Amino acid sequence: MPSWSDIATQISASTGIPFVVQKVRKIGGGCISQGHRIESGGQCFFVKINSSDNLSMFEAEALGLQEIYNSRALRVPIPVCWGRNDSSSWLVMEFLEMGNAGRKSAESLGRGIASMHRFSSEKFGWIRDNTIGTTPQFNRLSSDWIQFWRDRRLGYQLRLAQTNGYTGKLQPLGERLMAELDVFFMDTLTVPSLLHGDLWSGNYTFDSAGQPVLFDPAIYYGDREADLAMTELFGGFPANFYAAYRETYPLDAGYVIRKDLYNLYHVLNHLNLFGEGYLNQAEKMMEKLHSEIR
Repeated sequence: MPSWSDIATQISASTGIPFVVQKVRKIGGGCISQGHRIESGGQCFFVKINSSDNLSMFEAEALGLQEIYNSRALRVPIPVCWGRNDSSSWLVMEFLEMGNAGRKSAESLGRGIASMHRFSSEKFGWIRDNTIGTTPQFNRLSSDWIQFWRDRRLGYQLRLAQTNGYTGKLQPLGERLMAELDVFFMDTLTVPSLLHGDLWSGNYTFDSAGQPVLFDPAIYYGDREADLAMTELFGGFPANFYAAYRETYPLDAGYVIRKDLYNLYHVLNHLNLFGEGYLNQAEKMMEKLHSEIR
């Protein structure tokens, strides 16, 4: 267990307001880290806990939340501080009271994601690496989106899959796909948009006023279609979300094909994280993409 006194000391130093942990309540739902609500008088914070050697993951998460906050597009829990001791690392954030979606909440989420995607940068990638799940995600800046996706996304996951023993037809399918990536981008102009990076239904919610909230980002600047594609991979985003997004920021017709290319990254990551249950899905996605090349 973490030393709550160490965390309280850091909160006090970061906020300038004395804080002594009086109540701790564990909050479920986290896949990688433990979540807790801590209270002291009228103050409360949300704290994520992991092993001591995972501080860099929390640093990247905090900076990612700040980047989304800076876009002024959607609400996120504001990071307060992060640190570690011999037993644990932690990330302290604003505690947000959650509520239920209202009639227009999904539309607000769609417009908010579209606004976030209009927040741009000069290059693809980000100022630091982060993680997608527990897998390293390399974000070294590049002026070439196709090269970035080939080298830092698909290529890395395929190399990792080979290391993990997936050396069958997955590898030649992947090599051919990476060699012909340019075909998928012949009629589109890709700009570096701010992406959440891990935009599935488990990483958004609504606050007590019914306004959307994003959390657990794996941000970088890339093709906005990559974020939209992931919303379709596991479901959980209603039709009015997509209608509001497209009304705010229309998509190219080629998205229908490219979304499989972008979701392949996440399926390969699930293969590497969770095992061969995702192998057939990855191979089928590659075969489908190859049929588009022909």
